Amino acid sequence: MNDDGLLPEPDRVEGAPHPRETVQLVGQSAAEAEFLEAFNTGRLHHGWLITGPRGVGKATLAWRIARFLLATPLVQDEGLFGAPPPPATLDVAPNHPVARRLLALSDPGLFLLRRGPTDKGDRLAAEIRVSEVRKLGNFFALSAADGGRRVVIVDAADDLNTQAANAILKMLEEPPARTVLLLISHQPSGLLPTIRSRCRTLRLAPLGPQEMAQALEQAGIAPEGDPAALAELSCGSVGAAVRLLNLGGLKLYAELVALMESLPRLDRPRALRLAEAAATRGAEDRLDLLFSLTDLLLARLARTGATGQPPSAEAAAGEAAMLARLAPDAYQGRAWADCAETIGARARHGRAVNLDPASLVLDTVFRIQQTAGA
Repeated sequence: MNDDGLLPEPDRVEGAPHPRETVQLVGQSAAEAEFLEAFNTGRLHHGWLITGPRGVGKATLAWRIARFLLATPLVQDEGLFGAPPPPATLDVAPNHPVARRLLALSDPGLFLLRRGPTDKGDRLAAEIRVSEVRKLGNFFALSAADGGRRVVIVDAADDLNTQAANAILKMLEEPPARTVLLLISHQPSGLLPTIRSRCRTLRLAPLGPQEMAQALEQAGIAPEGDPAALAELSCGSVGAAVRLLNLGGLKLYAELVALMESLPRLDRPRALRLAEAAATRGAEDRLDLLFSLTDLLLARLARTGATGQPPSAEAAAGEAAMLARLAPDAYQGRAWADCAETIGARARHGRAVNLDPASLVLDTVFRIQQTAGA
Protein backbone atom coordinates (compact mmCIF):
# COMPACT_ATOMS: atom_id res chain seq x y z
CA MET A 1 0.00 0.00 0.00
CA ASN A 2 1.54 3.31 -1.01
CA ASP A 3 1.38 6.33 1.30
CA ASP A 4 2.70 9.82 0.74
CA GLY A 5 3.61 10.53 4.35
CA LEU A 6 3.17 14.11 5.45
CA LEU A 7 2.21 15.50 2.05
CA PRO A 8 -1.48 16.33 1.49
CA GLU A 9 -3.55 13.63 -0.18
CA PRO A 10 -4.06 14.60 -3.84
CA ASP A 11 -7.39 12.77 -3.99
CA ARG A 12 -9.01 14.56 -1.04
CA VAL A 13 -11.31 17.60 -1.40
CA GLU A 14 -10.43 20.20 1.22
CA GLY A 15 -13.10 20.41 3.91
CA ALA A 16 -14.65 17.02 3.06
CA PRO A 17 -13.98 13.42 4.16
CA HIS A 18 -11.71 11.30 1.96
CA PRO A 19 -13.71 8.94 -0.31
CA ARG A 20 -12.44 5.92 1.66
CA GLU A 21 -14.09 7.46 4.75
CA THR A 22 -17.47 7.80 3.01
CA VAL A 23 -19.54 4.70 3.70
CA GLN A 24 -22.63 5.36 1.54
CA LEU A 25 -22.79 6.60 -2.04
CA VAL A 26 -25.70 8.92 -2.78
CA GLY A 27 -27.51 9.12 -6.12
CA GLN A 28 -25.55 6.49 -8.07
CA SER A 29 -27.64 3.36 -7.55
CA ALA A 30 -27.70 2.61 -11.29
CA ALA A 31 -23.90 2.38 -11.49
CA GLU A 32 -23.77 0.20 -8.36
CA ALA A 33 -26.45 -2.09 -9.77
CA GLU A 34 -24.56 -2.41 -13.06
CA PHE A 35 -21.39 -3.51 -11.26
CA LEU A 36 -23.29 -5.96 -9.02
CA GLU A 37 -25.03 -7.49 -12.04
CA ALA A 38 -21.65 -8.13 -13.67
CA PHE A 39 -20.30 -9.62 -10.43
CA ASN A 40 -23.31 -11.88 -9.79
CA THR A 41 -23.44 -13.21 -13.36
CA GLY A 42 -19.74 -14.09 -13.49
CA ARG A 43 -18.87 -11.29 -15.93
CA LEU A 44 -16.57 -9.32 -13.63
CA HIS A 45 -14.26 -7.39 -15.95
CA HIS A 46 -10.63 -6.90 -14.96
CA GLY A 47 -10.68 -3.18 -15.85
CA TRP A 48 -13.36 -0.62 -14.93
CA LEU A 49 -13.39 3.01 -16.03
CA ILE A 50 -15.46 5.10 -13.61
CA THR A 51 -16.40 8.38 -15.31
CA GLY A 52 -18.51 11.46 -14.71
CA PRO A 53 -18.10 15.09 -13.62
CA ARG A 54 -15.77 15.91 -10.74
CA GLY A 55 -17.22 15.43 -7.29
CA VAL A 56 -20.20 13.19 -8.08
CA GLY A 57 -18.89 10.14 -6.19
CA LYS A 58 -16.53 8.35 -8.59
CA ALA A 59 -13.82 7.79 -5.98
CA THR A 60 -16.40 6.86 -3.34
CA LEU A 61 -17.76 4.19 -5.70
CA ALA A 62 -14.23 2.90 -6.38
CA TRP A 63 -13.58 2.50 -2.65
CA ARG A 64 -16.97 0.82 -2.15
CA ILE A 65 -16.15 -1.65 -4.92
CA ALA A 66 -12.68 -2.26 -3.44
CA ARG A 67 -14.15 -2.96 0.03
CA PHE A 68 -16.76 -5.27 -1.47
CA LEU A 69 -14.30 -7.27 -3.59
CA LEU A 70 -11.71 -7.65 -0.84
CA ALA A 71 -14.34 -8.62 1.74
CA THR A 72 -16.05 -11.19 -0.52
CA PRO A 73 -14.25 -14.56 -0.74
CA LEU A 74 -13.27 -15.81 -4.18
CA VAL A 75 -14.95 -19.14 -3.45
CA GLN A 76 -18.14 -19.11 -1.39
CA ASP A 77 -18.63 -21.96 1.10
CA GLU A 78 -22.00 -23.54 0.29
CA GLY A 79 -22.48 -24.85 3.85
CA LEU A 80 -25.38 -27.06 4.93
CA PHE A 81 -28.04 -25.09 3.10
CA GLY A 82 -26.37 -24.60 -0.26
CA ALA A 83 -24.77 -21.54 -1.81
CA PRO A 84 -25.61 -18.18 -0.22
CA PRO A 85 -27.82 -15.79 -2.23
CA PRO A 86 -25.97 -13.37 -4.51
CA PRO A 87 -25.14 -10.04 -2.85
CA ALA A 88 -27.74 -7.33 -3.43
CA THR A 89 -25.57 -4.42 -2.33
CA LEU A 90 -21.95 -3.31 -2.17
CA ASP A 91 -22.33 -2.51 1.54
CA VAL A 92 -19.62 -3.78 3.88
CA ALA A 93 -20.01 -3.33 7.63
CA PRO A 94 -17.76 -0.52 8.97
CA ASN A 95 -16.35 -2.90 11.61
CA HIS A 96 -15.38 -5.53 9.01
CA PRO A 97 -11.60 -6.15 9.10
CA VAL A 98 -11.26 -5.16 5.43
CA ALA A 99 -13.15 -1.90 6.01
CA ARG A 100 -10.89 -1.05 8.96
CA ARG A 101 -7.73 -1.86 7.01
CA LEU A 102 -8.78 0.21 3.99
CA LEU A 103 -9.59 3.13 6.25
CA ALA A 104 -6.05 2.89 7.65
CA LEU A 105 -4.52 2.38 4.16
CA SER A 106 -3.07 -0.91 5.36
CA ASP A 107 -4.87 -3.65 3.44
CA PRO A 108 -2.35 -5.82 1.55
CA GLY A 109 -4.87 -6.46 -1.23
CA LEU A 110 -5.24 -2.83 -2.31
CA PHE A 111 -2.88 -0.50 -4.15
CA LEU A 112 -3.80 3.18 -4.49
CA LEU A 113 -2.09 4.75 -7.50
CA ARG A 114 -2.13 8.53 -7.28
CA ARG A 115 0.26 11.44 -7.66
CA GLY A 116 3.32 10.92 -5.50
CA PRO A 117 6.02 13.27 -4.23
CA THR A 118 8.52 15.01 -6.47
CA ASP A 119 12.14 13.86 -6.48
CA LYS A 120 12.89 16.37 -3.71
CA GLY A 121 9.95 15.05 -1.71
CA ASP A 122 8.80 18.52 -0.68
CA ARG A 123 5.57 18.61 -2.70
CA LEU A 124 3.29 16.52 -4.87
CA ALA A 125 4.17 15.89 -8.49
CA ALA A 126 1.90 17.44 -11.12
CA GLU A 127 1.20 14.02 -12.68
CA ILE A 128 1.33 10.31 -11.95
CA ARG A 129 4.78 9.24 -13.08
CA VAL A 130 5.88 5.83 -14.26
CA SER A 131 7.98 5.41 -11.09
CA GLU A 132 4.70 5.21 -9.13
CA VAL A 133 3.31 2.57 -11.52
CA ARG A 134 6.47 0.49 -11.14
CA LYS A 135 5.70 0.08 -7.43
CA LEU A 136 2.89 -2.21 -8.53
CA GLY A 137 5.54 -4.87 -9.25
CA ASN A 138 6.32 -5.20 -5.53
CA PHE A 139 2.62 -5.08 -4.69
CA PHE A 140 1.79 -8.02 -6.96
CA ALA A 141 4.82 -9.99 -5.77
CA LEU A 142 3.96 -9.53 -2.09
CA SER A 143 0.22 -10.16 -2.49
CA ALA A 144 0.54 -13.25 -4.71
CA ALA A 145 0.96 -15.69 -1.83
CA ASP A 146 -2.41 -15.18 -0.10
CA GLY A 147 -4.43 -16.22 -3.15
CA GLY A 148 -7.10 -13.56 -2.63
CA ARG A 149 -8.31 -10.75 -4.84
CA ARG A 150 -6.20 -7.69 -5.55
CA VAL A 151 -7.61 -4.25 -6.35
CA VAL A 152 -5.82 -1.28 -7.88
CA ILE A 153 -7.46 2.17 -7.69
CA VAL A 154 -6.07 4.80 -10.09
CA ASP A 155 -7.14 8.27 -8.92
CA ALA A 156 -7.18 9.86 -11.33
CA ALA A 157 -6.29 8.23 -14.64
CA ASP A 158 -6.32 11.73 -16.16
CA ASP A 159 -3.12 12.43 -14.17
CA LEU A 160 -1.11 9.61 -15.80
CA ASN A 161 1.81 10.88 -17.88
CA THR A 162 2.57 9.16 -21.19
CA GLN A 163 4.93 6.53 -19.76
CA ALA A 164 2.64 5.77 -16.83
CA ALA A 165 -0.39 5.48 -19.14
CA ASN A 166 1.47 3.00 -21.36
CA ALA A 167 2.44 0.96 -18.29
CA ILE A 168 -1.21 0.80 -17.17
CA LEU A 169 -2.25 -0.12 -20.70
CA LYS A 170 0.16 -3.08 -20.66
CA MET A 171 -1.39 -4.20 -17.37
CA LEU A 172 -4.87 -3.99 -18.89
CA GLU A 173 -3.69 -6.02 -21.89
CA GLU A 174 -2.09 -8.68 -19.67
CA PRO A 175 -3.99 -8.41 -16.36
CA PRO A 176 -2.45 -10.11 -13.33
CA ALA A 177 -4.48 -12.97 -11.90
CA ARG A 178 -7.34 -12.16 -9.50
CA THR A 179 -6.82 -8.42 -10.06
CA VAL A 180 -9.39 -5.70 -10.74
CA LEU A 181 -8.25 -2.24 -11.85
CA LEU A 182 -10.54 0.71 -11.07
CA LEU A 183 -9.63 3.79 -13.13
CA ILE A 184 -11.27 7.07 -12.09
CA SER A 185 -11.52 9.64 -14.89
CA HIS A 186 -13.06 13.11 -15.03
CA GLN A 187 -12.36 13.48 -18.77
CA PRO A 188 -12.14 10.02 -20.37
CA SER A 189 -11.81 11.54 -23.86
CA GLY A 190 -8.27 12.56 -22.86
CA LEU A 191 -7.20 8.98 -22.11
CA LEU A 192 -5.55 6.65 -24.58
CA PRO A 193 -8.29 5.09 -26.76
CA THR A 194 -6.72 1.69 -26.09
CA ILE A 195 -7.14 2.18 -22.33
CA ARG A 196 -10.81 3.06 -22.80
CA SER A 197 -11.40 0.08 -25.07
CA ARG A 198 -9.98 -2.38 -22.52
CA CYS A 199 -12.19 -1.19 -19.67
CA ARG A 200 -15.86 -1.49 -18.95
CA THR A 201 -17.31 1.96 -18.25
CA LEU A 202 -19.46 3.00 -15.29
CA ARG A 203 -20.90 6.49 -15.86
CA LEU A 204 -21.99 8.53 -12.85
CA ALA A 205 -24.54 11.33 -13.14
CA PRO A 206 -24.71 14.77 -11.46
CA LEU A 207 -26.72 14.92 -8.25
CA GLY A 208 -30.08 16.65 -7.86
CA PRO A 209 -30.92 19.03 -4.98
CA GLN A 210 -32.25 16.35 -2.62
CA GLU A 211 -29.34 13.99 -3.31
CA MET A 212 -26.90 16.87 -2.86
CA ALA A 213 -28.34 17.73 0.55
CA GLN A 214 -28.17 14.07 1.59
CA ALA A 215 -24.54 13.71 0.46
CA LEU A 216 -23.48 16.87 2.30
CA GLU A 217 -25.27 15.76 5.46
CA GLN A 218 -23.45 12.43 5.31
CA ALA A 219 -20.14 14.31 5.00
CA GLY A 220 -21.00 16.30 8.13
CA ILE A 221 -21.38 19.57 6.19
CA ALA A 222 -24.35 21.82 6.89
CA PRO A 223 -25.69 23.15 3.57
CA GLU A 224 -26.59 26.82 3.42
CA GLY A 225 -29.24 28.56 1.36
CA ASP A 226 -31.45 27.01 -1.30
CA PRO A 227 -30.51 23.35 -2.07
CA ALA A 228 -31.64 23.84 -5.69
CA ALA A 229 -29.33 26.85 -6.08
CA LEU A 230 -26.41 24.90 -4.64
CA ALA A 231 -27.07 21.99 -7.01
CA GLU A 232 -27.26 24.40 -9.97
CA LEU A 233 -24.04 26.27 -9.14
CA SER A 234 -22.12 23.07 -8.38
CA CYS A 235 -23.50 21.34 -11.50
CA GLY A 236 -24.50 18.42 -9.27
CA SER A 237 -20.97 17.92 -7.89
CA VAL A 238 -20.54 17.39 -4.16
CA GLY A 239 -16.89 18.41 -4.40
CA ALA A 240 -17.80 21.67 -6.11
CA ALA A 241 -20.58 22.25 -3.56
CA VAL A 242 -18.12 21.90 -0.68
CA ARG A 243 -15.85 24.47 -2.32
CA LEU A 244 -18.78 26.84 -2.83
CA LEU A 245 -19.81 26.54 0.80
CA ASN A 246 -16.24 27.00 2.06
CA LEU A 247 -15.74 30.18 0.00
CA GLY A 248 -19.19 31.73 0.30
CA GLY A 249 -20.02 30.92 -3.32
CA LEU A 250 -23.81 31.22 -3.02
CA LYS A 251 -23.53 34.78 -1.70
CA LEU A 252 -20.89 35.66 -4.30
CA TYR A 253 -23.12 34.44 -7.15
CA ALA A 254 -26.06 36.40 -5.72
CA GLU A 255 -23.82 39.50 -5.80
CA LEU A 256 -23.01 38.83 -9.47
CA VAL A 257 -26.70 38.47 -10.31
CA ALA A 258 -27.52 41.72 -8.45
CA LEU A 259 -24.77 43.48 -10.41
CA MET A 260 -26.14 42.11 -13.70
CA GLU A 261 -29.64 43.31 -12.81
CA SER A 262 -28.41 46.91 -13.02
CA LEU A 263 -27.17 46.51 -16.61
CA PRO A 264 -26.77 48.12 -19.04
CA ARG A 265 -26.48 50.98 -16.54
CA LEU A 266 -23.74 49.67 -14.25
CA ASP A 267 -24.02 49.82 -10.45
CA ARG A 268 -20.47 51.16 -10.02
CA PRO A 269 -20.32 51.06 -6.19
CA ARG A 270 -21.30 47.37 -6.27
CA ALA A 271 -18.72 46.68 -9.00
CA LEU A 272 -15.99 48.43 -6.97
CA ARG A 273 -16.87 46.42 -3.85
CA LEU A 274 -16.61 43.21 -5.87
CA ALA A 275 -13.20 44.24 -7.22
CA GLU A 276 -11.89 45.29 -3.79
CA ALA A 277 -12.97 41.98 -2.24
CA ALA A 278 -11.03 40.10 -4.93
CA ALA A 279 -7.89 42.18 -4.32
CA THR A 280 -7.54 41.47 -0.59
CA ARG A 281 -4.55 39.48 0.65
CA GLY A 282 -5.11 35.74 0.56
CA ALA A 283 -8.14 36.00 -1.73
CA GLU A 284 -6.67 33.93 -4.58
CA ASP A 285 -9.18 31.09 -4.15
CA ARG A 286 -12.06 33.55 -4.01
CA LEU A 287 -10.80 35.26 -7.17
CA ASP A 288 -10.67 31.88 -8.94
CA LEU A 289 -14.20 31.18 -7.77
CA LEU A 290 -15.39 34.60 -8.94
CA PHE A 291 -14.15 33.95 -12.48
CA SER A 292 -15.58 30.44 -12.41
CA LEU A 293 -19.01 31.76 -11.36
CA THR A 294 -18.81 34.56 -13.93
CA ASP A 295 -18.16 31.98 -16.63
CA LEU A 296 -21.12 29.93 -15.39
CA LEU A 297 -23.40 32.98 -15.39
CA LEU A 298 -22.39 33.89 -18.96
CA ALA A 299 -23.01 30.30 -20.04
CA ARG A 300 -26.51 30.46 -18.53
CA LEU A 301 -27.12 33.72 -20.40
CA ALA A 302 -25.97 32.16 -23.67
CA ARG A 303 -28.17 29.11 -23.11
CA THR A 304 -31.16 31.28 -22.26
CA GLY A 305 -30.77 33.17 -25.54
CA ALA A 306 -30.31 29.98 -27.55
CA THR A 307 -33.31 28.14 -26.04
CA GLY A 308 -35.61 31.12 -25.51
CA GLN A 309 -36.07 30.45 -21.81
CA PRO A 310 -33.94 30.54 -18.62
CA PRO A 311 -32.91 27.33 -16.80
CA SER A 312 -35.70 25.64 -14.87
CA ALA A 313 -34.03 26.25 -11.49
CA GLU A 314 -32.69 29.59 -10.31
CA ALA A 315 -29.18 29.74 -8.85
CA ALA A 316 -30.01 33.04 -7.08
CA ALA A 317 -33.15 35.06 -6.41
CA GLY A 318 -34.19 37.12 -9.41
CA GLU A 319 -31.84 35.29 -11.77
CA ALA A 320 -34.53 34.04 -14.18
CA ALA A 321 -35.91 37.52 -14.90
CA MET A 322 -32.40 38.90 -15.36
CA LEU A 323 -31.44 36.13 -17.79
CA ALA A 324 -34.61 36.57 -19.84
CA ARG A 325 -34.13 40.35 -20.06
CA LEU A 326 -30.42 40.30 -21.00
CA ALA A 327 -30.66 37.31 -23.38
CA PRO A 328 -34.01 37.71 -25.17
CA ASP A 329 -33.02 35.92 -28.38
CA ALA A 330 -30.44 33.71 -30.08
CA TYR A 331 -28.50 36.72 -31.40
CA GLN A 332 -27.89 38.04 -27.89
CA GLY A 333 -27.19 34.51 -26.69
CA ARG A 334 -24.38 34.31 -29.25
CA ALA A 335 -23.06 37.65 -28.05
CA TRP A 336 -22.87 36.33 -24.47
CA ALA A 337 -21.05 33.21 -25.64
CA ASP A 338 -18.49 35.39 -27.45
CA CYS A 339 -18.19 37.57 -24.35
CA ALA A 340 -17.45 34.52 -22.19
CA GLU A 341 -14.70 33.42 -24.58
CA THR A 342 -13.09 36.87 -24.59
CA ILE A 343 -13.29 37.29 -20.82
CA GLY A 344 -11.88 33.82 -20.23
CA ALA A 345 -8.86 34.49 -22.46
CA ARG A 346 -8.20 37.91 -20.88
CA ALA A 347 -8.53 36.50 -17.36
CA ARG A 348 -6.04 33.70 -18.09
CA HIS A 349 -3.59 36.20 -19.56
CA GLY A 350 -4.08 38.60 -16.65
CA ARG A 351 -3.40 35.88 -14.09
CA ALA A 352 -0.33 34.71 -16.02
CA VAL A 353 1.26 38.19 -15.97
CA ASN A 354 0.14 38.94 -12.39
CA LEU A 355 -2.20 41.76 -13.33
CA ASP A 356 -3.73 43.54 -10.33
CA PRO A 357 -6.80 41.43 -9.34
CA ALA A 358 -9.03 44.48 -8.83
CA SER A 359 -8.18 45.78 -12.31
CA LEU A 360 -8.84 42.34 -13.77
CA VAL A 361 -12.27 42.15 -12.14
CA LEU A 362 -13.22 45.66 -13.28
CA ASP A 363 -12.07 44.86 -16.84
CA THR A 364 -14.35 41.82 -16.75
CA VAL A 365 -17.30 43.86 -15.46
CA PHE A 366 -16.86 46.58 -18.11
CA ARG A 367 -16.77 44.01 -20.92
CA ILE A 368 -19.97 42.45 -19.58
CA GLN A 369 -21.55 45.92 -19.49
CA GLN A 370 -20.42 46.49 -23.08
CA THR A 371 -22.13 43.27 -24.21
CA ALA A 372 -25.33 44.09 -22.31
CA GLY A 373 -25.54 47.48 -23.99
CA ALA A 374 -24.75 46.25 -27.48
